[in-house]
Amino acid sequence: MRFQLVDRILELVPGKSITAIKNLSLAEEYLADHFPGFPVLPGVLMVEALTQASAWLLKVTDGFAYSTVMLKQAKAIKFNNFVSPGRTLHLAVEVQSREGDLTTVKAQGTVDGGSAVSARLILQRFNLVQNNPEMAASDALAIEQSRLLLKQIWTPQPVSS
Repeated sequence: MRFQLVDRILELVPGKSITAIKNLSLAEEYLADHFPGFPVLPGVLMVEALTQASAWLLKVTDGFAYSTVMLKQAKAIKFNNFVSPGRTLHLAVEVQSREGDLTTVKAQGTVDGGSAVSARLILQRFNLVQNNPEMAASDALAIEQSRLLLKQIWTPQPVSS
């Protein structure tokens, strides 16, 4: 099962920031078990939503040069509120630094204007072919799928002059 936790990108400034949303629906299967009678978005999926928003920022910033963006480290994670079905988790990510294949971001998720989650994330970007020359086709497929999915969740706004 793949979890697509970014439903819409609202704003994206390459190299700088992204704002996105995750709408939580009672139809999401994992809510039946987390927690019975009190369904909420698991904390680990809040962090994953922040990671996915960060990955979109990096993919667009780098012109889809890398097939894979992975969470390498999460620091200073704070969970401050629950995200229940019918609510929207607003995701905001800002690039703090970039060194080589690593990017550090400051990320936060809010619900109804109040903090739900915050963290400092370190992401690593790479192509699978770097470790295995036979993975070139997999890299190309992952990049193409990312490009197609981006068209479904983001409509870039024209730059005004």
